[in-house]
Amino acid sequence: MSTVEQLQEVIDKSQRIVFFGGAGVSTESGIPDFRSVDGLYNQKYDYPPEQILCRTFFERHTDEFYRFYRDKMLCLDKKPNKAHFKLAELEKAGKLLAVVTQNIDGLHQAAGSKRVYELHGSVLRNHCRKCRKFFTAEYIKNSEGVPKCDCGGVIKPDVVLYEEGLDDSTVNGALNAIMQADTLIIAGTSLTVYPAAGFIRYFRGDTVVLINRDKTPFDGEADLVYHDKVGELLDKCVVNK
Repeated sequence: MSTVEQLQEVIDKSQRIVFFGGAGVSTESGIPDFRSVDGLYNQKYDYPPEQILCRTFFERHTDEFYRFYRDKMLCLDKKPNKAHFKLAELEKAGKLLAVVTQNIDGLHQAAGSKRVYELHGSVLRNHCRKCRKFFTAEYIKNSEGVPKCDCGGVIKPDVVLYEEGLDDSTVNGALNAIMQADTLIIAGTSLTVYPAAGFIRYFRGDTVVLINRDKTPFDGEADLVYHDKVGELLDKCVVNK
């Protein structure tokens, strides 16, 4: 297993780090992931979460979608953890080029990160499907049934559901950042969700660091591998300008 000293050395020499993160980055903030033993996909609902989070289900059973969404996806009381703050610190020091995240909780920005590519959207942005009026996550959380705009249109969260494609501009920005990076830190992701997991293949830099609680299909290809909590590991590293 790789050491903290090795990670510190990589961070010290790097000038264009890109951080590619998944649900495991936010679990230390108390936000449940999807695929672990106690994740959302292993809990019981009237419908499987994979089905609820599909575009077709949203269209046909909007009330059921929002019942699950308010209960399990809107974690608005959660705060950034050590991982989020360390990444913001690295960006402020000019060492981190961008954060590419599969998470939809907005915690990277809450910690101070500026250049964040949210591949799967954000619960903090919601728009009327009819007139495109913006609504906050708090509005959705406090509404009942299917949230609607004054114009009568149904409000939809700006999150990417199954059966939906990723936003082109977000994808292009994320890929450009990864291709410019000298170090790629992959953290808190099982690397099984595509197309996002395929993004790491665009990396052309020197060092790949992999941090995940469990083994991933990419362990054998990374230069440094840590089976650890993301925030606890990153917090042990010092940001030297």
